[in-house]
Amino acid sequence: MSAVQFEVPAVVPADPDANTTDLLVERVKATPSLALFAVPDADGWRDITAAEFQREVIVLAKGLAAAGVQPGDKVGYIARTTYEWTLVDFALFFAGAVMVPIYETSSASQISWILSDSGAVAVIAESEEHAARIAEIREEIPLVREVWTSATGDLDALRGRAGEVTDEEIERRRNLAVGSDIATLIYTSGSTGRPKGCVLTHSNFVELARNSAKALAEVVETPGASTLLFITTAHVFARFISILDIHAGVKTGHQPDTKQLLPALGSFKPTFLLAVPRVFEKVYNSAEQKAEAGGKGNIFRAAARTAIEHSRLQQDGAKVPLLTKVKFALFDKLVYSKLREAMGGRVTYAVSGSAPLGARLGHFFHSLGVTILEGYGLTETTAPATVNLATKSKIGTVGPVLPGVGVRLGEDGEIEVRGINVFKEYWRNPEATAEAFDDGWFRTGDIGSFDSEGFLTITGRKKEIIVTAGGKNVAPAALEDPIRANPIVGQVVVVGDQKPFVSALVTLDPEMLPTWLSNNELPADMSLADAAKDPKVRAEVQRAIDIANKAVSRAESIRKFVILDTEWTEASGHLTPKMSIKRNVILTDFAPQIEELYSVPVTTTNVPLG
Repeated sequence: MSAVQFEVPAVVPADPDANTTDLLVERVKATPSLALFAVPDADGWRDITAAEFQREVIVLAKGLAAAGVQPGDKVGYIARTTYEWTLVDFALFFAGAVMVPIYETSSASQISWILSDSGAVAVIAESEEHAARIAEIREEIPLVREVWTSATGDLDALRGRAGEVTDEEIERRRNLAVGSDIATLIYTSGSTGRPKGCVLTHSNFVELARNSAKALAEVVETPGASTLLFITTAHVFARFISILDIHAGVKTGHQPDTKQLLPALGSFKPTFLLAVPRVFEKVYNSAEQKAEAGGKGNIFRAAARTAIEHSRLQQDGAKVPLLTKVKFALFDKLVYSKLREAMGGRVTYAVSGSAPLGARLGHFFHSLGVTILEGYGLTETTAPATVNLATKSKIGTVGPVLPGVGVRLGEDGEIEVRGINVFKEYWRNPEATAEAFDDGWFRTGDIGSFDSEGFLTITGRKKEIIVTAGGKNVAPAALEDPIRANPIVGQVVVVGDQKPFVSALVTLDPEMLPTWLSNNELPADMSLADAAKDPKVRAEVQRAIDIANKAVSRAESIRKFVILDTEWTEASGHLTPKMSIKRNVILTDFAPQIEELYSVPVTTTNVPLG
């Protein structure tokens, strides 16, 4: 038994017969005319009530049933974050089917693996571009009978077949699944690069939604609560919040294009946000750049320093000096109020996950009147295992354990989780499942520590998976192996943990290099230092990186690289006797080169998660 363990009993009695559809049915019974969604309409938003949403769900569920989708069938879905995403999700639930979500940035080879491994019999694509990627690998997925594309009217055609199926048949199908049955199959990056399918059950969603709603009552159960979703619903974080919102009666809007995020926030005016740290960085950075362009950069930075100091003093329970109070009040008028307005003027909470936020941003937004509730979890824990609460919050931590969940620390500090949120198994992979559990506790691979009040802090990562600042999980081996295959590449280490994008450190192979150089009309005796700077050498390394990037999604692809003028050897301390790279040593020894890769930002328009 671990010395450090926090377990909180569930606050809502378990209901083993309930499935995810019951959350919608109960919501409609309680508040049929409550606006559960809002969709873009001209310059504004049009509300969709709970009863309307359920009607639309049933019509599409009937169409899917008429087209031959059977209870238990796996159906792939690749789409951006829109109202239609949750509509399709619940239509599949009502039809008794199991959604297999696919990231819209996924490569053709990733799509092929997910569809074939899951045994999907159909796939729904949002756009013709998504459908084209599926067409590329059509011969590799013989089990897939149907590919429906929303953009070409296929879902409308399915709705047109609703008359072929009775209400009674959909009600029968809706009630087939019990809590322990599979609700969805979500693929997550494995350290070998081959995604593993996580079997999440109906109970995972139902029990976690019911208990989280109580724990986060101030956020989701207040009258008029609303949120604008913009991170991908293919990720368990946004998927879980979508289902929680239906249970709690939160009005949800969607904005898949993060370039349009600020205008959308301005018109939608949400009360809380769901975001990854990269989004808070973007809001802060764009505000600073805007101030800089208007000649007010120094004022903004002074306001930021005051905001952070003010929040720190408040959290520590210290007295706020009079001068700080005066400056804070002045900056509130000049700076903070404008930022609040830019976010719609009503945001009081923001739930942050997928990567550490950092205390600086937490304190800055806290002073704007936005309490950032940072949480921690994985696909395998149906998103949250711990989260800061409106009533119990500490910036710099990922909060206390949620009701119905237990977290303990192994002897090496590894975070282990059990409870209502923990997945059933890895799909068709009993070995990986057995390896992931220790006496009923899920081993996360992350390292953490608890304070005396039960607030968890993430301190490191046992596994090698990189999590970018955008929350995307990246398996280094999937990128490194193809690059290392290039003759002039000696070794490569992919970096990007908590960074906005993925980069690479590359060394050249001194044995292979002279031949390659002479073949390319360059001096064969060129030094490693000179070769590292040579345009032809750089172009060859870029070619190797381009090949590797083709096998992964845009969000996982390498954006920048540096060729080092040194070798990594066993003697230098960077390789093991087996010639494996010592990643941690390299990250430490070459920290300045890594920092330089990120000193000039590469702009990203999407906020993917994985």
